[in-house]
Amino acid sequence: MSERSPAPGGLALVQALVNTLDVETGADSLDAPEGRAPFGLTADEVPAAVTLRESLRAALLAHAGHPPHRAVTPLDDLLAGAPLRVTVDPADGTAALVPAGPDSLAARVAAAVAEALAAGTWTRLKACEADDCLWAYYDRSPAGRGRWCSMRVCGARAKMRRYRAKGA
Repeated sequence: MSERSPAPGGLALVQALVNTLDVETGADSLDAPEGRAPFGLTADEVPAAVTLRESLRAALLAHAGHPPHRAVTPLDDLLAGAPLRVTVDPADGTAALVPAGPDSLAARVAAAVAEALAAGTWTRLKACEADDCLWAYYDRSPAGRGRWCSMRVCGARAKMRRYRAKGA
């Protein structure tokens, strides 16, 4: 949907997960093996991934100043059990937060959120305010006040609705 470039770093994983559902059509790429493959998910893991996705979407809507799209499990609850550890590269001393124990989508998302929080980019990942879209996008605007995933599509529709409402 969006013409914007992907989010930086680990936020690209979060953005990709949220964008597995096309809200307008209801098409969910997690329903197909090729849609689950980038996340390393089995069919049995899809319900938990959908719960995580929708909780992430609610957080991204909050970043944009909007209420949740529906009742969701708090993201904090979903990420609380995601074990993480710090690794340090002996060659150059760089540190990274990585999933500890069995690799899980929740642990990878938790690591991505922690990395983005440290980088100051977490709140720049937002969800489009259009009810028929809710697509995740990374807000690169100078003021950080982007509202739509695409100004040409969702932004234009919103402005046209406001214009028509004034004339009525």
